Amino acid sequence: MIFVQALLAGIFQVVQMLLVLALAPGLTGLVRVVKARLLGRRGPPLVQPYRDLSRLLRKDVVLAENASWLFRVTPYLVFTAIWLAAALVPTFTTALALTATADLIALVALLASARFFLALAGMDVGTSFGGLGSSREMMIATLAEPAMLMVIFSIAILVRTTSLSLIVDFMLAGGVGLRISLGLALISLLMVAIAENARIPVDNPATHLELTMVHEAMVLEYSGRHLALIEAASMLKLVLYMALIACIFLPWGIAEPGQGPLDLAIGLVTFVLKLACGAVLLALFETGIAKMRVFRYGEFLGGALLLSLLGAIFLYVSTGL
Repeated sequence: MIFVQALLAGIFQVVQMLLVLALAPGLTGLVRVVKARLLGRRGPPLVQPYRDLSRLLRKDVVLAENASWLFRVTPYLVFTAIWLAAALVPTFTTALALTATADLIALVALLASARFFLALAGMDVGTSFGGLGSSREMMIATLAEPAMLMVIFSIAILVRTTSLSLIVDFMLAGGVGLRISLGLALISLLMVAIAENARIPVDNPATHLELTMVHEAMVLEYSGRHLALIEAASMLKLVLYMALIACIFLPWGIAEPGQGPLDLAIGLVTFVLKLACGAVLLALFETGIAKMRVFRYGEFLGGALLLSLLGAIFLYVSTGL
């Protein structure tokens, strides 16, 4: 019985990893399509991100003369770290092989590792754009990571664990109710997700203007399969954050261990619908807001940190710890 459960958990884990990898370009394409429709344009087709990745994979890699081994290895490290982080987040079921290691602290560590290597690679070639993007990325990280950790601590105070599967089980069990503290944590996590995914108003993934670039500035020197891995990692990160928000604050539909095929199918359909709704909401948000100046990033992420801190304080007081 234990062997069968372990085998099923391994199969579900592989399915989830392939699922997020397959849906990531589609999610990015859906956001672009909805934004184009809202702006009155035809826009690119939904499958355009798949075509872009396929085209980049077929192209030769062009490397700068002074590029070190770190510059060559970073795309593989970044892609692997973010894909592994995405595998830790329950999407359609919590019966996964990596459930024991699916910890929010480990998730933050994997994302921080990917950011660290990407920032180093941006500075490795020695271009002004790479250094500019890396410095801005680290500035954003100094506020985004503490806010993310405070959101984790807020949830840990309520659930008494940082395990994602146990958090999902706790939320599905009911009894949480409407809490202002969880609302503050949700808003803070949404703000962090926007900053981490280089979305408007923090960054604009569709521009290459010198005064506004953050993520794009770090990857300007990449080409071919290296650039394909970087772009795929960015798409995976967007899926990761949407799945993380969904599994913590909207866990309905996620199958629990021991449930049947019907519950797993419902979990799959529910997860795809959640991603679609998230893409539409993201497109609506980006269409209705303008890009902010670089010097206001601190105010934006400082607000996220303050909200997460208030949420942690409210939960601490309400639980009587």
